[in-house]
Amino acid sequence: MKKYLFLVVFCLFVLSCDKKSKVESAVAAIPMEVKVVRFDKIFFETPPQDLEKVKKEFPFFFPLGNDNSVWLNKMQDPIWRELYTEVQKKYADFEPVKDELETLFKQIKYYFPQTQTPKVITIISEMDYKNKVIYADSLVIVSLELYLGKDHKFYQFPNYLKQNFEQRQIAPDVVSSFAGRKIAPIIDKDLLSQMIYHGKQLYLKDLLLPNYSDAEKMGYTSEQIVWCQENESYMWRYFIEKEMLYSSDQKLVPRFINPAPFSKFYLEIDNDSPGQVGAWLGWQIVRSYAKNNELPIADLLKTNAKEIFIKSKYKPKK
Repeated sequence: MKKYLFLVVFCLFVLSCDKKSKVESAVAAIPMEVKVVRFDKIFFETPPQDLEKVKKEFPFFFPLGNDNSVWLNKMQDPIWRELYTEVQKKYADFEPVKDELETLFKQIKYYFPQTQTPKVITIISEMDYKNKVIYADSLVIVSLELYLGKDHKFYQFPNYLKQNFEQRQIAPDVVSSFAGRKIAPIIDKDLLSQMIYHGKQLYLKDLLLPNYSDAEKMGYTSEQIVWCQENESYMWRYFIEKEMLYSSDQKLVPRFINPAPFSKFYLEIDNDSPGQVGAWLGWQIVRSYAKNNELPIADLLKTNAKEIFIKSKYKPKK
């Protein structure tokens, strides 16, 4: 019996590796050339008398109603100039990031063949950490001032946010923004729907960022991933016993879904826990669903939360 089980497991492993190898080969064969426009350099290196030329070329960065004096002051303001200098120090050579993005866009092209490869435009903005990357149909806009490294002197943010202000987080943030365009919006207001929505986003990172760690996909430290793995069964039992899965109490979203320094079980474990554990659990449910149900990723992203949960056969690891 043991011998038979071993053979079954071994065959499944070989089939899985063969499938992965075919995907990797197909992705590698996709031609890809990403155009990068360094608007941050264009803006801050343009002579004031040539501002109108820049506005004509990039009208979407210059909202109507703002006098030219606003932009001229920004060009010459000492604080903005210092920030620009820091960005140039970090990203004088943008090729490593471009290479990462080309690899990512190949993955996107493989799984979503109709998707247009966007132009990448780098900017220096207002440190809006909720919109570090914006993925539009034909453009990806990256705010480089938010990827200078978590210990940069300019950052006056809590650690749980700063830990993701790293160059390595650019590609995961691109996927997060892309996912918002592909995942069916949340209709039901219960916690389970929130968990599955964010779980879909993270599962999409599994496919599009195969060489990234779970910590990088989640925006955690490696220690925070280990904490979730070690406490998975306990967290799941807590959600079940408190009857939270189908609760529409919107206070549960900031407690377990939104970025936060820790999750709020209102127990001693709170201080050791990372934020967003509900999203992490949702990820495990979606992974289990994908493992037990073969369907294209586009269809999975449209499947409703309750169906995913029921058909996932999810059981927390003990």
